Amino acid sequence: MMMWSNFFMLEEDRRLGAAVGRRRAHGARKASMTPEHEGKIKLALLLTSVGATLAVLAVGTEFWVELNTYRDNGSAVCDAAHLGLWKMCTKRLWQADVPAGRDTCGPAELPGEANCTYFKFFTTGEDAHIFQRTTKKEVNLAAAVIAVLGLAVMALGCLCIIMVLSKGAEFLLRVGAICFGLSGLLLLVSLEVFRHSVQALLQRVSPEPPPSPALTYEYSWSLGCGLGAGLVLILGSGFFLLLTLPPWPWGSLCPKWGHRAT
Repeated sequence: MMMWSNFFMLEEDRRLGAAVGRRRAHGARKASMTPEHEGKIKLALLLTSVGATLAVLAVGTEFWVELNTYRDNGSAVCDAAHLGLWKMCTKRLWQADVPAGRDTCGPAELPGEANCTYFKFFTTGEDAHIFQRTTKKEVNLAAAVIAVLGLAVMALGCLCIIMVLSKGAEFLLRVGAICFGLSGLLLLVSLEVFRHSVQALLQRVSPEPPPSPALTYEYSWSLGCGLGAGLVLILGSGFFLLLTLPPWPWGSLCPKWGHRAT
């Protein structure tokens, strides 16, 4: 009995020692990050969270571009459409609701009879048809895939920064910065690819009757959110990269700042 009791006591001491060692190691990692440095990381994370919100809003909405027909069609109604990465909506608007002095139908936010459908090239591979014009599905697919990839990389960057703040793994700060910068670049590339898809749509006019109406287009607020998200994420990436630099280069230029950093 004495031998078993000693064995259990030694096993318990070993477990307690391992737990204390883990707590001390975690405390040492947390102690290596000063409150000032942690505050700067949180401010940079707040900036990138704004970019992340704009990115999700842009990718999830369908107001990337508006296609408008002209009002002088001899009718009391006119047609407009708006589309994004996943869905398109056509609208029939009353001409009386269109702002005075506007030659084209719209804006698409006006109330009217709407018909929204998801693009079928994600499922059956079919092109979409809008106002007797046909989309180029390869370009639309590329824009959507690049945007989703940007969101995935952005999520990985958020995870890295959260690990830095919660576990003290400061080596992940540079990884998070690279992820945010890459996600911002991917979003900007997605915008450019989408712009090419709009140009391809306008040029692919169907020869079958009825004749295709004259169209104008204007980029809408969803695309503006995507542009802002890409720029904010790249800016946040730069801030995170600055926080990974050692303090001594700045201390030689500004001794007082370098003294505070050390």
